[in-house]
Amino acid sequence: MSGAEERIDLLLIDDDPSDVLMVERMLADTGLDMRISVARDLGTARRLLTRRTQCIIVDLSTPGIDRLDGLRQVLAMSGPAAVVVLTGLDDAHLGVRAVAAGAEDYLVKQEVDGPLLARAVRYSIERKRAEETERRLVEARILGRENARLERGLLPVPLIDDPTLRHNTRYRPGRRRALLGGDFYDTVQTEGGAVHLVIGDVCGHGPDEAALGVQLRMAWRTLVLAGHTGEQLLGTLDTVLGHERRSEEIFTTLCMITIAPSRRTARMHLAGHPAPLLFRDLPGAGGTEVSALPDYAHGPALGLVPGAEWPTTEIDLGESWSLMLYTDGLIEGRTGAGSARLGTDGLLGLARRARARGAAGLALIDELVGEVERLNGDALTDDMAVLLLSRRP
Repeated sequence: MSGAEERIDLLLIDDDPSDVLMVERMLADTGLDMRISVARDLGTARRLLTRRTQCIIVDLSTPGIDRLDGLRQVLAMSGPAAVVVLTGLDDAHLGVRAVAAGAEDYLVKQEVDGPLLARAVRYSIERKRAEETERRLVEARILGRENARLERGLLPVPLIDDPTLRHNTRYRPGRRRALLGGDFYDTVQTEGGAVHLVIGDVCGHGPDEAALGVQLRMAWRTLVLAGHTGEQLLGTLDTVLGHERRSEEIFTTLCMITIAPSRRTARMHLAGHPAPLLFRDLPGAGGTEVSALPDYAHGPALGLVPGAEWPTTEIDLGESWSLMLYTDGLIEGRTGAGSARLGTDGLLGLARRARARGAAGLALIDELVGEVERLNGDALTDDMAVLLLSRRP
């Protein structure tokens, strides 16, 4: 056991010099590497107790220590150190109550020898370590469940009331044991029938970036429901970002699309973000055309240029189509042993092959993510979000 292999720092609380000498001799005869500090009262014990102290041996008959009340004071100050009661009080009932109060062991001086005392010290240290480890695990599980409930509550529920539309998403944060990253997305249908999509990426991967992503998404949804669109909406989001970010270096890329009530056309705004993919069914041909939407009408990322402008791109969707918005975590993976990255063109090739095999909806997203990770040779380390909106009249 680790307690037998390392030096043990022990604090002995006992006012009887003969008993102190007895304990020191018993432990010395066992050959343990041990440093013993002696305190005659609780006040001295508090001064001698350090972070290195692994075990406290206390005599409940020491003046100033009133049996169980005194033991509770020792336990309250012990921290991670194990507490062993070594006393002349041969009282079985008191021993049970002492262990129930938190002592690791209860020994009677007249019944103990060196090996028994050394074994009790080592076992108590190991039990205390195990208890502390279990306590931390329980706290971590509780905190993890609370965080998971909070983060799930912050993920958006699409507001769509159109039976011809199918909405699929995949979200994967880059941080381990996290449910939220700096990427965000949302979908809202407004009163006139238009459907608004957004996907964004806050630079960075920590909890601060995740919180900022949630703030921007909620601000975007609020603005859309209030009737704001286009450059006006992006300008307001830019202002929100400027007020909420923790440093001026933080910026956010974003793609925003508004689909007309007819579902045949759309308007797109790009703020430093990759252009979406468009899957358009060809009437009569029985096939699907897969292309990247044009990105020539590009504006800067939010938070970079004061008073920036974001031009509009008009999109012809057709009758039956799918729009796939994504963050750059999907296209920045490697494509082999070298430093080459997948990029939009590489993703476009994967999408065409997957669609030719009949993949659609959630299966299409999963196939693309799986293929990207296979080419990368490992799981993607950046935050990744994918939003696929499909129309089948």
